Amino acid sequence: MTTDTNSAPPAGSPSRPPSRRRVLAGAAGAGLAVAAGVQQGAQAADLPPLGTYDVVVIGSGAAGMTAALTAAGQGLSCVVLEKAPTFGGSAARSGAGIWIPNNPVLLAAGVPDTPAKAAAYLAAVVGPDVPADRQRAFLAHGPATISYVMAHSPLRFRWMEGYSDYYPELPGGLPNGRSIEPDQLDGRILGPELARLNPPYMGVPAGMVVFSADYKWVTLAAVNAKGAAVAAQCLARGTAAALRGEKPLTMGQSLAAGLRAGLRSAGVPVWLDTPLTDLYVEGGTVRGAVVTRNGGPGLVRARRGVIVGSGGFEHNAAMRARFQRQPIGTDWTVGAKENTGDGILAGERLGAALDLMDDAWWGPAIPVPGQPYFCLAERTLPGGLLVDGSGRRFVNEAAPYSDVVHTMYDAREAIPAWLITDQNYRNRYLFKDVLPALPLPDAWYDSGAAHKAWSLDALAASIGVPAAALRTTVDRFNSQARRGEDPDFHRGDSAYDHYYTDPSVLPNSCLAPLWLPPYHAFRIVPGDLGTKGGLLTDARARVLREDGSVIPGLYAAGNASAAVMGHSYAGAGSTIGPAMTFGYIAAREVAGVL
Repeated sequence: MTTDTNSAPPAGSPSRPPSRRRVLAGAAGAGLAVAAGVQQGAQAADLPPLGTYDVVVIGSGAAGMTAALTAAGQGLSCVVLEKAPTFGGSAARSGAGIWIPNNPVLLAAGVPDTPAKAAAYLAAVVGPDVPADRQRAFLAHGPATISYVMAHSPLRFRWMEGYSDYYPELPGGLPNGRSIEPDQLDGRILGPELARLNPPYMGVPAGMVVFSADYKWVTLAAVNAKGAAVAAQCLARGTAAALRGEKPLTMGQSLAAGLRAGLRSAGVPVWLDTPLTDLYVEGGTVRGAVVTRNGGPGLVRARRGVIVGSGGFEHNAAMRARFQRQPIGTDWTVGAKENTGDGILAGERLGAALDLMDDAWWGPAIPVPGQPYFCLAERTLPGGLLVDGSGRRFVNEAAPYSDVVHTMYDAREAIPAWLITDQNYRNRYLFKDVLPALPLPDAWYDSGAAHKAWSLDALAASIGVPAAALRTTVDRFNSQARRGEDPDFHRGDSAYDHYYTDPSVLPNSCLAPLWLPPYHAFRIVPGDLGTKGGLLTDARARVLREDGSVIPGLYAAGNASAAVMGHSYAGAGSTIGPAMTFGYIAAREVAGVL
């Protein structure tokens, strides 16, 4: 599919030199990389032409598809180039929470948000790591992004009521939350294209329709009346959808399918199995992408610009070793396996600055066989605690998951850490997808991800921590839990701490003693949803060099760019919300209507 307009790219003006911390390669290595990129760009002009578009978008995740949908709405021709044989990227695998303050879905639900509250909260969370103009751009354009997506796709959204901002006690924080998620979508709207949707990280039980906001209650279904009611509601939704002959989608599956349906209606092609090899530069401006398609190289030209939304580098072992703290690897992440930093490296070869490369969207993970399990509710529910290699607690287990992993890296003996629980805990709560009281898979024990013993001393021997220290730790934890207090780590002091907990446990829903053998231990490693460092961009999503000047024709959004959240995490959906927003900003900047 070729296209129609021949407008010139919008002019870019240099930005002020950014002041925030960079993570960059050495000067000599960067110089060689730039030279190699220029040489490859010169050779690329002779490659087989694969088409010319106003805008070329790299990646079909939330950032890329939102950018393409926005560009098409401005009358620009566009193509989406996707490395994987499926579309949706990590967004399709996710719970698809979206953190965008003051969006129309929140306001319609009566959430008491205001621009002033949102600005105060984001500034308090992010601090000086991200320039204020980028923060303002996210807050200013986020609501319009949601409105635009709803107007140009079948997507609708629902408020995740009660899912607190991660630091609700900070100025502007909302204990009842700002996060939204996609509403239920019938996958039949995609026809045969539905088969090419990237599958979810974890499937929902057959016959049920489950939203992200349901998860906390389904976990409690065996011990809580509301949990049982929500589980029944999920089953009723699934039954009703089946009777209508639908293929119901929620969470990331709904988000990715809805964006893809919008692109189909707009006539935007999505080329799967088309990895980026390099960026094409002509006359000092990025004018296209060198890709591999149908087994051979080719050039896709861009009249106005290239928007990189190709995800992070979580599955690139060399990049993780180069930029991140050890121990680290590619087997603890739940990001899409195709995320190997291709867009980031291509930008770096052109002299782009990189930022936040040491960081990720961290979360404690259990390395069970097959793929790691990103541990949300399990570490927060009453009756469990985290210990390090010395057998001692080191963190508030209910803190935001990114903070827990930051603490793991800062602590001396906390990788791996161990989640310690008892059988009372196992009898009450869903664990991953294992129902209460049912045995855990043998493979978990065989792999060392799980351990079980009839005494704390035996459990300590099994996981290699000092028995006396573990006994002392559990005894102290139990005495404090009975009083509902945690003077050591303040578990339960924040409203966020109580989200994934059991309201029937008093006086503190976060805390319960361990008393019923056998005791269980789960190996905890620093997992992530994806990396959060990448190409440095300005408030208009333009990629910058180290001196603050703009690389003409090059834009970035999502995990291919350095996150507007800096080293922190404002609330559920702080990955996808900004990814969509800066995809929207990039497309409007390319179109000259920002």
